Amino acid sequence: MEFSERMLVLQVGKFREADLWVRLLSPSRGIIAAFAFGGSRSRKRFAGCLDTFNHIRVHVKASPGKQYFALQEGVLLEGVSRLRRDGGRFGMAVNCMRFLQSFGIVPEGAEKAHFLMRETLRVLEGCEDVPKLLPVFFRARLAFDQGYALELAHCSRCGKSLSGKPARLLIRAGRAVCPVCAGASSDYRLPLGSDTVSMLQSLHVLPPGDWAEPAVHPAAAGEFAEAVDAFIRYHVGITWEDGRFVRR
Repeated sequence: MEFSERMLVLQVGKFREADLWVRLLSPSRGIIAAFAFGGSRSRKRFAGCLDTFNHIRVHVKASPGKQYFALQEGVLLEGVSRLRRDGGRFGMAVNCMRFLQSFGIVPEGAEKAHFLMRETLRVLEGCEDVPKLLPVFFRARLAFDQGYALELAHCSRCGKSLSGKPARLLIRAGRAVCPVCAGASSDYRLPLGSDTVSMLQSLHVLPPGDWAEPAVHPAAAGEFAEAVDAFIRYHVGITWEDGRFVRR
């Protein structure tokens, strides 16, 4: 089996003296691992393309028993030189990449994940004002795109609109209720200010290029991050422990 596809390079490491192992994000297959035999020396087959966060076109061949993939050649389509020079931007990219890998991407959700990661890298590479909450935005949007959506438009009990209003997030149900209806639930309730509700609602539809630093009090930004991580921890099973994402 052989195929060619545009992919994002997520990680690269040494396998043997001249060989590399590469982890890639494919828009049709999800996350795949492959070997680039001679990849650390070849200037013809992989000229300048096997670096983390590059967008490349790569030709892949499966081994005879389909035990592993081997990269035959690659072409650089889009690089991220500015991102690599800026420690803050690079750290955000790594945080997003590690969450993506901990999440695990099945083929059915691969196209959306590929688009999200690619556009996020473009923001980190090209935008002058990168939102400090970008990794949290990324985590929320990836979860939403992969089927873990939050219902935030209306109170799930009385049906009243929550637009521009505070709410309570029912973590287990993945729904929000207005403050009046919150007392009727035995679910764990997390308070959400109106700014947090608006940010969560917009993340369902806005692409990374339209993400902006919210003009809210730092406490509201913390509330937003707490809500996203609590939801992901309960529904996806991913937590941040000892400097890394862990899936339980």
